[in-house]
Amino acid sequence: MEEEKSSPPSDLTSESSLEHTDHDSNKATPLKKIDVLLKATGDAPIMRKKKWAVEGDKRVGWVADFIRKYLKLNSSDNLFLYVNQSFAPAPDQLVRNLYQCFGSDGKLVLHYCRTQAWG
Repeated sequence: MEEEKSSPPSDLTSESSLEHTDHDSNKATPLKKIDVLLKATGDAPIMRKKKWAVEGDKRVGWVADFIRKYLKLNSSDNLFLYVNQSFAPAPDQLVRNLYQCFGSDGKLVLHYCRTQAWG
């Protein structure tokens, strides 16, 4: 069986090529990329790569579109995203804001599923 190779969009990188920034620094430089851990829940297909570096100014809706494209879901298929297994963020919420409020251990954990799980 031959593995399909899907390349991530240019503004996402896998964990093997993450840019590390000093999170504890008081410098005025903004955090460019945020480590996002994507975890499947329920009947959702599991992604081969779970950890991605996402630009902080991307919106949650963009992340959902990326997941939908990566998993080759139809536009009619439901896809739900949850932060910390508790609430669904608004599609226009910035990844940077979610990370600042709910990130831990240097990453933001988002759970995705095809049926409503929490909230």
